Amino acid sequence: MTENHVSGMEASAVSVLKRAVELDHSGRLQESLVCYQEGIQLLIDVLKALKDDSKRGHYREKIKGYMDRAEQIKSHVNQMKEDGKYHEQIKISEDATGYSYEVLFKPYISSALSEIWVEDPYIRHTHQLYNFLRFCEMLLKSCGKVTKIHLLTSQDEQGDNTQQSSALSELRDSLGGHGVTLDVQFSSTIHDREIRFDNGWIIKIGRGLDYFKKPKGRFSIGYCDYDLRHCHETSVDIFHTKHTKTL
Repeated sequence: MTENHVSGMEASAVSVLKRAVELDHSGRLQESLVCYQEGIQLLIDVLKALKDDSKRGHYREKIKGYMDRAEQIKSHVNQMKEDGKYHEQIKISEDATGYSYEVLFKPYISSALSEIWVEDPYIRHTHQLYNFLRFCEMLLKSCGKVTKIHLLTSQDEQGDNTQQSSALSELRDSLGGHGVTLDVQFSSTIHDREIRFDNGWIIKIGRGLDYFKKPKGRFSIGYCDYDLRHCHETSVDIFHTKHTKTL
């Protein structure tokens, strides 16, 4: 392994662990735990490549410190889950970037995840349908083994529902090719926005999945990469229930 490659891994580890500490200090524990775990693995890879004993000793101490903190957070989060008291809130400010679906949902996706319920009244216009498609793609790329997605949304009573029906039908067929069943239901009275995972996590977003601003053009930065897309101001509340069978 070249020195440049090791330096690159060190820089990546520092960046991820710095983010872990920031999230830790702001009380976003589950997110910080994911970053700690990623950063620790990067440091372990660096340690394996180092030959200098003094540097190896330094990194062993660093790894131990971060592992101890990660274990503390994990125990604390598990206890809050058990007590039914887990609640985190993320404030997304106006024009903020860095809040793609991967960033927002990844900390709550585990190998135990298999079924998801999405309640969002605004999955009907073109950009909203694309948002839901992106969300489904994110689930397929995750470490979970998703087999069923439920969508409860509304129909546009003022316009033609052909596009919505056609898009959701095409998505249902496409997901079926990946071994995932899409169940779509409509409600004329739905108002709340909520996403529930069968591993116990509940995510409530003030604006639902539609919290991204329209890009300036089809060839503007952020059009394809949602991490670079500007956001509307909204709040995200995350809860956990140990009674997963009631979801």
